[in-house]
Parts: sequence; structure tokens; C-alpha cells
Amino acid sequence: SAKKPLHPPAAATPVCSDGKGSCKAPVVVATAALSSSAIKEMSDEQVAQLVVSHQVKDHMLEKVLDPHRAVAVRRLAFDTKLASLDRGGALDELPSGPSLDYARVFGANCEIVVGYVPLPVGMVGPLTLNNETVYVPMATTEGCLVASTNRGAKAICQGGGAHSCIVRDGITRAPCVRMKTAMEAAKLKNWCEEPQHFAKLKAAFESTTSFGKLEQCNPTVAGRNVYLRLRCFSGDAMGMNMVSKGSLAVIDLLKSEFPTLFLVALSGNMCTDKKPAAINWIEGRGKSVVVEAIIPKDVVRQTLKTTVQSICSTNIHKNLIGSAMAGAMGGFNAHAANIVTAIFLATGQDPAQNVESSNCITLMEETEEGHLWISCTMPSIEVGTVGGGTSLPAQSACLKAIGCKGGGAKPGQNAQQLAHVVAAATMAGELSLLAALAANTLVAAHMQHNRKPTTPK
Repeated sequence: SAKKPLHPPAAATPVCSDGKGSCKAPVVVATAALSSSAIKEMSDEQVAQLVVSHQVKDHMLEKVLDPHRAVAVRRLAFDTKLASLDRGGALDELPSGPSLDYARVFGANCEIVVGYVPLPVGMVGPLTLNNETVYVPMATTEGCLVASTNRGAKAICQGGGAHSCIVRDGITRAPCVRMKTAMEAAKLKNWCEEPQHFAKLKAAFESTTSFGKLEQCNPTVAGRNVYLRLRCFSGDAMGMNMVSKGSLAVIDLLKSEFPTLFLVALSGNMCTDKKPAAINWIEGRGKSVVVEAIIPKDVVRQTLKTTVQSICSTNIHKNLIGSAMAGAMGGFNAHAANIVTAIFLATGQDPAQNVESSNCITLMEETEEGHLWISCTMPSIEVGTVGGGTSLPAQSACLKAIGCKGGGAKPGQNAQQLAHVVAAATMAGELSLLAALAANTLVAAHMQHNRKPTTPK
């Protein structure tokens, strides 16, 4: 086959990391020969050709055109580029309108936008949680997931409902700083741990935010390096921007106390964000939640189609022993990530944070009365109900369905409610899948819900 051409690197603008905007470059949308007003008068096809010929930067189209027109032009430009790779028309089935408001997306949620990917949203419920009824939207392409979670929710309701409690609430950021010597690093650690000095750090941090409250500074020394794990209550926001901004203020204060301090990275990976880490499993990050329920033995038999003894045994051998033999860290569960990710996608959370948010240990026991006791402990659920993708209409609608859209009457109330719902829905999913495994009906269920019928020839 003919050799396909290599495309030149895309034009890019500087990415600032100093937080002060000192490396901002002037915005150059087009070449000097083309004014913004002239570009607006051109047809979509003409503007697309300017993009292809690098006379207009594709990521700056929204600066010249209406955001919806910018997406249409960008699609034409990328179709031309893809056609040179024998992939012309690849974007034809990717929807771009009219349901998404690109004016809201630009500068907030995504760059170089060419459309959106529709995901089916299923509704789980009713689910009785903390003596209230909730319904849980889940966005997924995995057949059987919503149906199975719904069966678990039914069993929980039949048993009187789930009860959930948040035992810790705080998002973390861990800047890495470097000192001249290991002794200076140790001195910095000891300084930060003095109550009167932490009060100074807290004041500096909270001067940058209306809702954020610095609750802890936990320094870890590694030679000349110090990792300052800062934990912040962030209200109804998930809080990464908030804690990052506050962390810079903390570093500025520490520099005044320790002039030799050098900031290596605002995130030193002890946070830990979007990566498996024991520190999240042990110390928590975001919302640390424990949820439990009692499922009557008759419900286990009639709704879950198994027995209390069988499901408890399956949980021990699979989730506890099996996970231990695999060297699991935070993965002592059947499929917590399935439910967490589906709710995250539906409600505008950061889907990459399912890595730590899915940390979960599922425990089951037979009560003295012969009923099933189940609990899920999830130490690092990272959610928010304001900011990020939560403001997009579809995701906002899903939050409204749960009953936690936007900021709560009390700071943090709605985000905490979402964490409760994530944990309870996860428990419902665990309950149903473990029952299917105990009864050996998993494959049959997936054949029913996760396979399209064959088309007769």
C-alpha cells in the first residue's frame, strides 16, 4: 500500500505553570494578511482550508467564530486531514449538534472540539438511602450493569434501606519542594508540624478561597525532598483547582521562612491523583464513606436467587482471599469501578478519578438471625456538584435527578450526598454481582442483557 504522509506538528500555545501568567503569549489567531472580520465573512469550507494550510490555528477558531460554527469548521478541516490518511468521512457518525452548548464548553471543558460522544443513561432505583428515596443515573455501554445494580437496589430496599456515613472529607495536593540539605528538609517538616506554624499555613491557604479550609499539612521527607500533603475541605467543589491555588500560597509563605526552598512540582504524586496509591487507601482522599445494609434471608433467596451462606463464602474467597493473592491495593471488591465510573460519566465528574474513587472493600457476614449484613468502605471518593463537567446541561440534569445539583444550603452538603449515593449504588452493584457469581448465573445474565440477537440470514 502507498505510504501515508506524515503531518507536521500542530501549532501550540504556551502552558503556564507559575500561576502568575508571566509566560502568557499574545493571542495570534491568523496571519497578518487575514483579519478576524475577513475570516467571519468566508464560507465554512474556505475557513477550513485556512486551518489545513496553517493560516488559522484550529484551537483558536472560537476566538474568531461563533463556537458552534467553529466546531463545524474544525470538523471540515479534520475531515480533510483524515482523508489524506484514507480515513475521510470518519467523523460523519460523530454527532456535533444541536444539543451541546459549545459556548459553555469552550474554555472550560474541552479544547479543539469536533463533536461529542452520546452515552446511554440508565436509571437505578428506587434505592432507600439514609431513610430517603434516591434514583441513580448511570452512563454506560456495558449491558447488564444497570439491570444488575437495579436488582441490588431492590434487595436493599426490601431490607429497609442502606445507611451511609462520611468519616472524612478533604481533597489533597502534595507539592514537592527541595532543600539544600536533608537536615534542612527535616527542619522544614518539623516546622510545619508546630501548631502555631500550621496556623500560618492555614491563613495563607484560606486567603485564596471563599470555601476552602486547610485541615492538615502532613510532610514526608525523602532526603532533600519534602512532600507536603495538604488536605483541604472544598465545599461542594471536587476541589482540585481550589487546593492547587491554596498550595501555591502555602509555598510562597514557606519560601519567606526558608529562602533556600525550591518548588520542584506543585503535584509531587503523594496527593495522589488519578493513580493507584496506598496513601489514598489508608489516609483517604475526597470523601471517605462507609455504607451498610441488612438483606433478609428471604430476599436473598427470592430476589438475589442465592443463599446467605453461599454469597458470604463467595465474597470471602473472591473479594478477600483472591484479591490478596493478586496483591490488590484497594481492590477488595467485585466491580466497584463499574458503578463509580458510570455515575461519574452521568454526573460530570472527572472519569479519570475512578482510579482512586473505586477503592473499596466489600464485607459480608451472616447475622445471628440468618440474614445478610453487607458493607462497602470507600476511603477516596472524589466528587463535586459545582464546577467542571457538572455545569453541562445533561450532567446537571442527572445531578438534579439525584437531588444534589449545584451548591448545597450548607457548604459541602450536595457533594457529600453524591458521595453517599456513589457508595450505596456501588454496594447495590456488589450485592447483585456476588449473588450472580454465587448462583453461577453471571454468564446467563450477560447473554440476556449484553448481547444483541443474531440477525437471521
